[in-house]
Amino acid sequence: MQGKGMQARYAPGARVVIRDCEWIVRRADPSDDGGYVLIVDGLSELVSGKSARFLTRLEEDADAIRVLDPAETRFEQDLTPGFEKSRLFIETQRRQITPADARIHLGHKAAMDPVPYQLDPALQALKQNRQRILIADAVGLGKTLEAGILITELMRRGRGKRILVLTLKSMMTQFQKELWNRFTIPLTRLDSAGLQRVRNHIPGNHNPFYYYDKSIISIDTLKQDNEYRRHLEQAYWDIIVIDEAHNVAERGVSSQRARLAQLLAGRSDNLIMLSATPHDGKAKSFASLMNMLDPTAISDPEDYAREDFRDKGLVIRRFKKDIRDQVQQEFKERVVKDLYLDASPQEEAAYQALLDVPFTYRGEHSPERNGQLVRIGLQKAIFSSPAAAEVSVAQRIRKLAGSEASPRQPSDDEQAEIQALESLRLALRNVDAPSFGKYQQLLALLKSADFGWKKRDTQDRLVIFSERIETLNWLQGRMQEDLKLKEEAIQILHGGMSDIEQQAIVEAFGKPETPLRVLLCSDVASEGINLHYLSHRLVHFDLPWSLMVFQQRNGRVDRYGQSETPIITYLINRSDNPKVRGDQRILEILKEKDEQAYKNIGDPATFMKVHDPEAEEALTIEAMAEGTDAAAFDAQYQPDDSNEGDDLLALFLNPEAAGSPRPDGSHDGSDEGQGDSPTVERYSLFPGDFEFARQALEALNRERRQVEFSANPERATLTLTPPDDLDYRFRFLPPEIRPEHGTLVLTADKQRFAEEIRRSRQDENAWPKLHYLWPQHPAIQWLEEKLLAQVARHSAPVLALPDSPAINDLLPAGEAVFLVSGLIPNRKAHPVIWEWFAIRCRPGQAGNGEPGTGAPGEVLEVLDAETWLPRLGLDGKLPNRARPLALEPLEALRRPVIAAAREQMADRQAEFSAETRPELERQLAELKALQERQVHQLEMALEGSRQAEHFKASRREQRLGRIEAVFDDYRTWVEDTLTIEPVPFIQIIAVLTRDAD
Repeated sequence: MQGKGMQARYAPGARVVIRDCEWIVRRADPSDDGGYVLIVDGLSELVSGKSARFLTRLEEDADAIRVLDPAETRFEQDLTPGFEKSRLFIETQRRQITPADARIHLGHKAAMDPVPYQLDPALQALKQNRQRILIADAVGLGKTLEAGILITELMRRGRGKRILVLTLKSMMTQFQKELWNRFTIPLTRLDSAGLQRVRNHIPGNHNPFYYYDKSIISIDTLKQDNEYRRHLEQAYWDIIVIDEAHNVAERGVSSQRARLAQLLAGRSDNLIMLSATPHDGKAKSFASLMNMLDPTAISDPEDYAREDFRDKGLVIRRFKKDIRDQVQQEFKERVVKDLYLDASPQEEAAYQALLDVPFTYRGEHSPERNGQLVRIGLQKAIFSSPAAAEVSVAQRIRKLAGSEASPRQPSDDEQAEIQALESLRLALRNVDAPSFGKYQQLLALLKSADFGWKKRDTQDRLVIFSERIETLNWLQGRMQEDLKLKEEAIQILHGGMSDIEQQAIVEAFGKPETPLRVLLCSDVASEGINLHYLSHRLVHFDLPWSLMVFQQRNGRVDRYGQSETPIITYLINRSDNPKVRGDQRILEILKEKDEQAYKNIGDPATFMKVHDPEAEEALTIEAMAEGTDAAAFDAQYQPDDSNEGDDLLALFLNPEAAGSPRPDGSHDGSDEGQGDSPTVERYSLFPGDFEFARQALEALNRERRQVEFSANPERATLTLTPPDDLDYRFRFLPPEIRPEHGTLVLTADKQRFAEEIRRSRQDENAWPKLHYLWPQHPAIQWLEEKLLAQVARHSAPVLALPDSPAINDLLPAGEAVFLVSGLIPNRKAHPVIWEWFAIRCRPGQAGNGEPGTGAPGEVLEVLDAETWLPRLGLDGKLPNRARPLALEPLEALRRPVIAAAREQMADRQAEFSAETRPELERQLAELKALQERQVHQLEMALEGSRQAEHFKASRREQRLGRIEAVFDDYRTWVEDTLTIEPVPFIQIIAVLTRDAD
């Protein structure tokens, strides 16, 4: 029994008995031996909570697989008060239904107050065959939360068991906590300490990425650790998330990061990339990210157009201006303060000494561009601090004169430069703390009543940015003395620190009980990390030379979730020297453009149009080196008339697609069959997750004392001691989230949980002691499995309902209603059609026990259970008289009911196939055209090459093989996604009939 029929037997949701244990099928994937690999979860007591894989060929040869026939379902009358057992069983079965549409079913219920724009990335991604998307929203809009919503929806659909997150080493703890606190997604942190812990717990030849299903790791850790990179390359994931994804784009020569990301892109069904600065303005660089998301998207990375891929929905991008009307409460309007000060005489002397240096290039005096570029490099350091400039001067002298270990003989011109540099060094040393204007202005600012910062207020911390580590070191020493700060009160965060050091500082900055008050940051801290929990004051000690750095820096405190008004302060020094003042004015223009982008445009990169901080800095340096007038510089870098300016991203954004989010986050509302709301609220037999969990625990304990727990309905809180099987599950979850002192406390109260998240920042370990009670929590999933196991194998409860007006109307005397589930998966074992029916029947008459003596029953009507069940009022208030009921007439209806359900599912199957066949043909035709375009592009490239013919032939063969493999893989994916199995899995959930009078 092989082929499609065999896979249909093992459809997801089917119950099978293997080796005398009952399992539920999650996936059925083809195996090399002609059979299937069954991926199953245990239902019966011995295997509850365990997952396993079975080869059907091996098990069937041993006659060890039995698929449970729904027509042989055993019936058991429910005698529990208020039909408690049946209500819990029916509710649990309903919770197993996985969505197959493109709406939000669970993510919007996470521990957050979502605003509409945060749902849009998930809505856009769920429309695609594969959920692969670049979330390119601007800094501070909450990309992590948007990713969490999409991940939650994929997990709800059974496509998120194995997750890998790659992020910067400074952000691992932050990302890990955000996904656990908001979405209960348990990522194990594999930083250097975590990797060592794994090495201590598993055999050396085991793959740690299979030991933990959900992991977060720094891409730089993987880049440096060959052993773990090999393990990673051999693992497969349901979801991969790459944070700050611009770091893995190809920039000229392919980097280790890019190669690793390209490999991982093929190791996962679903790929989510996050970046506020998604490209550097170069077509090829951005194409590398797009081809990771969809390798069929672009035929020529150097030249591509919208029509190649506009319907793929690969990118979504919004700015604060686009969603301002949605986030008036969540975002506070920032206050910007510019503090101008005149350079001191000592600073003016240093500036003049710099201008007096006769800079050389290749041993000769170079008064023009090359020499000016060297001057601007030193000037950049002086604009930061004299301490930074001294280091740069010393480096320049060593370059010219050599070192003791490797001396060189400078030319005469170089000797003259060295002498002038020594004079500059003396001038810099004369700029002490009292004559360093910016520093004195900083001290005055921090002490002023107008600024309002209090160094002893643990809830009001300060962030100071400088691009030079030497400046940060100098500030740390001086501020500690002048502000009388203890050593632990002022710390530096820079990119040269280890992952453990960076995470520890960021975490300490967000915890009120730590002594840290001032954080001195290099621009490593301007990318991604949250500093807004206890800080809303940010000072730019020096002005960035890149517009994009302005945005990144300010986004650390001006972001979603900031409860105070962000106060951004710029310290701006001004010289009387015309040359220096002109260069300083260029930096002021950059600041003004950033403010213009923030208020009106969105993307600051739209001015300089190079979309890369280093490239923007190079343009700034070039302008200064060439002596460009500040007004000319301003006029040269203006936004496009369209105010878009982001041509590469504009190619991928598809506002015309029906029902898809526009770039501003709005919808056109034309989704057929999706309803008006992007979210779905399914009917539940219980008021909420708390009541479901409370009554479930009480029911389990009535059957047999299993769980010690207490409930607080007023606070929607459960406190329980995890039994052994639940405690065992926590062993495979991150140690940070394991129940403290053996006690698990869960709350469904969002407000209380939000308070606990805030309170946890005062706790030593900074993790909430409360857990969020909702369907995705491991304890709720464990509870649901226990409830399914409460009903005997291959059985369904029978409810004999009492008289009431609602019941009499829906269920007349002498009738019964069968609740029946019907499921059809696609070839990838993902449920596509999953419906519940309420099948009205008239049972026959019981016989005298002899064959043929009873009257047969009949099916009267097939109703939609989604509308029928809520009208029944099965809320626990119905009395159960527990009078014995004759089950034989109901048992006689099993086969007619199953036949009626199959007929309904056949209709759904035909409708689905009729709807998807044109879509399948369209997508296959598009893939064929894209493949032909890529082959044509290859031939054009080879034709223009001057390589020898045998090299061309080798390149052609290699590239054609790659193109064919990519498109064959994608075609298979499309066909398997849009093609459903022929035979549905039918299950009788429960039978409802009338109580005998």
